[in-house]
Amino acid sequence: MKKRLLFAIILSPLLLFSEPCKLQIGTNLAGPSDWGSEWPLNNIMKYCRKWMTHNTVWVEGGENPWETHYEDFVEFDENGYPLEMPVHFAEAETTQAVRTVWAHTQALPLGRYVLLYDGTGRLDIYFDAENISYSTGRIEFDLKHNDNILGLSILESKRGDHIRNIRLFLPGTENSESPWCSEWLEKLDPFNTLRFMDWGYTNNSTLSKWENRPKVENYSYTLDGMPYELMIDICNYKSADAWVCIPHLADDDYIRNLAHLFRDSLHPQLKIYVEYSNENWNWMFDQTHYLYDNGDQSVEWPERIVPFIQNALDIWTTEFEGQTDRLVRVVGVQGAWQDVSNRIVLNMRPGSFDAFSPAAYFGFTEAGIAALQNLGASTTAEDVIFWAREGMLFSAFEWLQTQFTELAEKKNIPMIYYEGGQHLTPEPFGSDQTYNQALMDAQTHPAMYDLYCQWLDSLRTLVRQDQPTLFMNFSFISPKSGKYGSWGVLENQFEQFPPYRNSAPKYQAILDNLCTEDTGIKKQTVRRFILYKNYPNPFNPVTTFEYTLESAASVDFTIYNINGQRIITLVKNFQPAGFYKFTWNASGYASGVYIYKIQINKNFQTGKCLYLP
Repeated sequence: MKKRLLFAIILSPLLLFSEPCKLQIGTNLAGPSDWGSEWPLNNIMKYCRKWMTHNTVWVEGGENPWETHYEDFVEFDENGYPLEMPVHFAEAETTQAVRTVWAHTQALPLGRYVLLYDGTGRLDIYFDAENISYSTGRIEFDLKHNDNILGLSILESKRGDHIRNIRLFLPGTENSESPWCSEWLEKLDPFNTLRFMDWGYTNNSTLSKWENRPKVENYSYTLDGMPYELMIDICNYKSADAWVCIPHLADDDYIRNLAHLFRDSLHPQLKIYVEYSNENWNWMFDQTHYLYDNGDQSVEWPERIVPFIQNALDIWTTEFEGQTDRLVRVVGVQGAWQDVSNRIVLNMRPGSFDAFSPAAYFGFTEAGIAALQNLGASTTAEDVIFWAREGMLFSAFEWLQTQFTELAEKKNIPMIYYEGGQHLTPEPFGSDQTYNQALMDAQTHPAMYDLYCQWLDSLRTLVRQDQPTLFMNFSFISPKSGKYGSWGVLENQFEQFPPYRNSAPKYQAILDNLCTEDTGIKKQTVRRFILYKNYPNPFNPVTTFEYTLESAASVDFTIYNINGQRIITLVKNFQPAGFYKFTWNASGYASGVYIYKIQINKNFQTGKCLYLP
């Protein structure tokens, strides 16, 4: 081994920039839902819909609704599994069972799925499930893209040994040592700060007591959001800074325990951005109404918000005594309303926070909306791009310039962006408009790449004293929607592959604008691999290849002939850090020189080997 180390090739950082980095880029993650397209976990049971009741049999002449709405009367255990099935209610047409669904199977990979469970009873899986096999504690089926829905029912469950701990594994992941989906990890790899606003269901949150927070053991995370333990785990796993949002109803005990958990569990070299709720000035969210109604009524709005923010950040400051260098205490503001920003930030106690944060979105001006409405069904993706650029240059950027001038420069307060990217939605939001299709088409139009690069270049000009700022992309992976916005820079983690310029231009623009040098905000991890010379070489007919991964990565190891034609792919999967060794038997192939190529994420290295029969 020592001899072969002499031939080791050690790769440098993934991306190098010739000029100082002025803009670090992180991302928001999509909230757990059965209808989304972001699947972080191999066990997708955690993303199923809340249980609903239904008739166990078809009642001739009855109503037989899809959902009978008796779930509030079913007895559940502490993790959300029913204690007994079926159940009878006097008002019901017949006995009742519970079901859940996944309502966007088009975003899931085809293949063989395995469902495991504990307890005694009977389950049924249907709709897009085919070739189903049942055995005690185990169901296997092939997922097909037929109806875009997958259903699961608990038809029978024995009290005292009720069905529980249901796990539904993506193809090939039943025995994975990691809970994280490899395709998701691979695409998340470039981001070194993760914001968990949607993961924690921050908007309109009902969480107030620490004992009621989401638990890892819960049957699904679509009820109250992802557990904090998983937020910490993914940050530790990939060495990413964490951005956590405190629920607006959280009492002081909740806030204190949340601080303890991140302080004691997140790796001490990682930063923690902490923010009280999200968009507390946005009247479409419950938190804004709560703060308005429950704040000091003698204090004007938005100053009325400040004591809530101040209290939450002060608790974290106290709990991180002696470790406040790990914290970035963030005050969120409205980028388009400077007066509101000033009246919130300037009423915070000096020194009690570390940054203020508007969103960095660009969208349409009133003129742009009017133009799209006039074009109607004839609107093209090019029209959308044109008016999006007009909104960027003559509205969105001017708002952020004002924020930068009034607070960052005049008051010497760092400005970072909690969310940002395109905000191409119809007017009114959530409506069916004749130009909705063009809004979706624009997302993958080649000009979207240039639009994103132009926006990020603009944000780089708003930097204080050459100190970098942080832009949190919104969002990571989500389906397109003409009504509600196409927020994801990716649409599907399983079906989109590099190069992304055509299929995911927003994501490619983000990748091309990342920087990895030490900027004082975040020292990004340098990922390397070591490729050793094959041996023996020349060989007949078997040779051995070895390599070491210094961090988890997507690996593609392929053999080519001297003309560059692919002969065989020996490795193509996501692998954890470690040493790897495998052989190639060239029997049946022509003698001569072969090229072997290993690709690790976006880097590759080649070598030559000689087959002498």
